[in-house]
Amino acid sequence: MLDSRNILSGKRKYLGGMILLLFVFIICAAFSMISGDSFDFARREVLLRSIGHELLLQSGDNTSRVLPVKKIAENEYQIRFEKDFAFQPDSLVNTTRRVLAKDPLASDYVVNVINSDNSVAYGYAISGKEKDNIMACSGRKQPMAHYTINIKFKPMGIQAVKNEYLLGSLPFLAFIGFVFLRSTKPRNVLPKSQSSHIFSFGSVLFNAQERLLSINNETIVLTGTETRVLLIFALSPNETIERSRLQKEIWEDEGVIVGRSLDMFISKLRKKLELDPNINIVVIRGKGYKLEINV
Repeated sequence: MLDSRNILSGKRKYLGGMILLLFVFIICAAFSMISGDSFDFARREVLLRSIGHELLLQSGDNTSRVLPVKKIAENEYQIRFEKDFAFQPDSLVNTTRRVLAKDPLASDYVVNVINSDNSVAYGYAISGKEKDNIMACSGRKQPMAHYTINIKFKPMGIQAVKNEYLLGSLPFLAFIGFVFLRSTKPRNVLPKSQSSHIFSFGSVLFNAQERLLSINNETIVLTGTETRVLLIFALSPNETIERSRLQKEIWEDEGVIVGRSLDMFISKLRKKLELDPNINIVVIRGKGYKLEINV
């Protein structure tokens, strides 16, 4: 009954800890994304204004203003100007590619130069793969007019970073959960498939579930580790059990195997079994131990 309560308590602690870790992870991820998006968008707007500034300089205008960049849709921006200007398509392409190379989220985008009547004066598409670029009429200078430049970025940019952040954090969360599981895992608890076994050999009655030895009407209480050691012997009486197997099955889950610990528990079990002279744990030199039953 006590073992069952310990197991249930351990499971509850583990579940509660995992829920808490997941909650903290989601909160941190949300704040990181919000702050990251805000910074990336602000930086992008500065880059777009610098494109407008260079276009005005190329047209010979060093006095009129580039108006504040306007976000007209998700991932779509508009560069606006105070006065009319003329531009060379080749210069526009080269300028946008050079400036937007500083934006890690802007590998794919479409540029449209819009006239005052909302018609498209010139447009092109840039892709992360050079072969997918689309450009036409690159050599024809565009006349003086009141242009606005619309730049639409491929949506996958920022969303991909979000997904990458989340997916990249999952292994870390799994690792933390694993460490937490190991720390809350009940130790020295018998597997269900074995804990219900009751063994009888000689005058000894061994109740693995209750951790009790009954010898000649005398009841002896065993520790958890003593029970696990004796259970391995009880499942294979009069058979040699290798020392390495005992160490692995008893202490491997705890992460540390101490050689002298096994000898100590074997010694304790021998003393508790002395009430029946026909039962003994003997050393098989160079191999391990054996629960010897003489009936």
